[in-house]
Amino acid sequence: MKNVEIVCMLVVGLFLYTSSALAEEPSVELGKQLFNDSALGASTNVTSCGSCHPNGKGLEEAGYNPELAKMINRCIEAPLKGEPLDEDSEAMKSLMAYIKTLDK
Repeated sequence: MKNVEIVCMLVVGLFLYTSSALAEEPSVELGKQLFNDSALGASTNVTSCGSCHPNGKGLEEAGYNPELAKMINRCIEAPLKGEPLDEDSEAMKSLMAYIKTLDK
């Protein structure tokens, strides 16, 4: 019985390691895709960040705001009528990275 338990623990450990190793890292490209995705935050309408800010218009200085994650979530909850993102999530970090590139 002990061998079965050990094998099960090894399989679970390997699965967790593989899953985390395969997880994508936050990226500007992913942030741009999410910015233009009307399903962001399980949105209940067809609005995306890009609907109100085509090509990032009006967000040129937003990347400097220390409350950027909170601003993003306010937009997801209000205009997009979606659920806020975890501030430590890959999606949030990617959106923030993309918005920081809009400074021109």
